[in-house]
Amino acid sequence: MAITLLLSVAFANAQIKNAKTEAVKILGNCGMCETKIEKAGNLNKISKVDWNKDTQMASITYDSKQTTQQEILKRIALAGYDSKSFLAPNEVYDNLHDCCKYEREIKITASTIEPASMTGYNNHASYTVTEPKQEVNHLTAAFDNYFLLKDALVKTDGEVASVASKDLLSSLNAVKMDQLEMDEHTVWMKVMKQLKEDAEHVSDTQDVQHQRDHFMTMSKAMYELMKVSKSETPIFYQFCPMANDGKGANWLSKDIVVKNPYYGAKMLSCGKTVETLK
Repeated sequence: MAITLLLSVAFANAQIKNAKTEAVKILGNCGMCETKIEKAGNLNKISKVDWNKDTQMASITYDSKQTTQQEILKRIALAGYDSKSFLAPNEVYDNLHDCCKYEREIKITASTIEPASMTGYNNHASYTVTEPKQEVNHLTAAFDNYFLLKDALVKTDGEVASVASKDLLSSLNAVKMDQLEMDEHTVWMKVMKQLKEDAEHVSDTQDVQHQRDHFMTMSKAMYELMKVSKSETPIFYQFCPMANDGKGANWLSKDIVVKNPYYGAKMLSCGKTVETLK
């Protein structure tokens, strides 16, 4: 088996320019799965996939100047097979033959791929994977609720802050990862857990100081996300040197005029804009 795999990789390398080979686990059960996985991943002179049903490991060889492992795994997910990066659409998995229905594993680092039209695969010079078009920024609701939370903290209103944070948590849970841009998706997977954890803490209390403590870490994560996301209006990244016991803390605002969420009326104008996101 090992010799066969090595020969297969060697053959693929000979056929594909700028060849790069990587091993990836792709879930599946049988020979029929093997056929579908390899058919979805293979592109003439661009990518070659060899999948082993016993180990569920795939050797993926591809032209690194024309495609990526991620694009190959997307196509395989669209055929019904989960990997470390992408989960197959539920309806596609449900339509697999009974013998092909592998046991699905929960992967918090994977995004779900929705059915999409794919064009250009017969063009050996280049190709594209067409995913669902993002008509609106699916992070907008989360951003808007963050700003509402910030405004409530400026007013030192723990009750309104709690409600705003509940709405923020709902909007975070509603984000469709598969419809985010690639750079947004990468950052989302990095900060999602922190954002949701902080939103839960803020929503579960009306203690403004506790809310402000979590707003600090929430703002760090939200900054990373807003930085890679398109905005119709400038977003101002602001800083208060007095917050966090003199260590300083940041927040984001749609208003260039500083209104400090960490001290409210006590030191409303304490701080400055340190970066403008456009």
